Amino acid sequence: MQQLPLAISPAPAPTFGNFIEGANAEALLRVRELAEGRLREAIIYLWGEAGSGRSHLLRAAAEAAAPTRGLVVADDVQALDEPAQIALFNSINTAREGSGAVLAAGNAAPGQLALREDLRSRLGWGLVYQLRALSDEDKARHLRAEAERRGLRLPDEVIRYLLSRLPRDLPSLNAALELLDRFSLARQRPITLPLAREALKADDR
Repeated sequence: MQQLPLAISPAPAPTFGNFIEGANAEALLRVRELAEGRLREAIIYLWGEAGSGRSHLLRAAAEAAAPTRGLVVADDVQALDEPAQIALFNSINTAREGSGAVLAAGNAAPGQLALREDLRSRLGWGLVYQLRALSDEDKARHLRAEAERRGLRLPDEVIRYLLSRLPRDLPSLNAALELLDRFSLARQRPITLPLAREALKADDR
C-alpha cells in the first residue's frame, strides 16, 4: 500500500497581492485604501455568495491595516448575536465620527440581512460592494499561478478537466491541486490528464 506524503506546500496567507480580483478590482482597491488609511470613507461593506472572496479580503485588510487606522473587521455579519451587533453598531458610529474604520462582510446586501434595523441601515452608510463570482478564465489563471508557486507544470487539459468535474469554488480547486501535488510526488510522475483522473478516482474511494 502506497502512502501519500503529508501536505508539502501550505496555501499562502490571504493578502491583497494573491486575491484573484476578476470583476472585483474596484472593491479590492477601496478595501486596500481603507486598510492603509488612504480612503476618505471610513466604512466598507462587502457581500456576495460563498467563495466570492469576502473572507480573503477581510483577512488581508486586517493583516495590512495601518497601526494608527483602528480598523474593525467583522465577517459573516448575518451570524452575529445581539451583543456583537451592538458592538458593530457602536464601531460604525465611532468611525463616522472620525475615529477608526469598519470593514464588514456578509452574505446579502445590507437591507436583506436579518439584523437589527439600525445596524442594517448603518452598514449601508459607507461604500457597499457586491463581490462577483470569478469566471472560469479567472479560476484557470488562479490554478496556473498556484501551480507555478508550487513548482508544478499544470497542462491546460488538466485545468479544463478540474473545472468540468469539480465544484468551482476556489477552496475545492485548491484542494484538488494539493491532491495532485501529493499524488504526483508519491508516484514520481508529472501531472497529466491520466494522472489527474487516477488521483481524483482514488480520492473518491
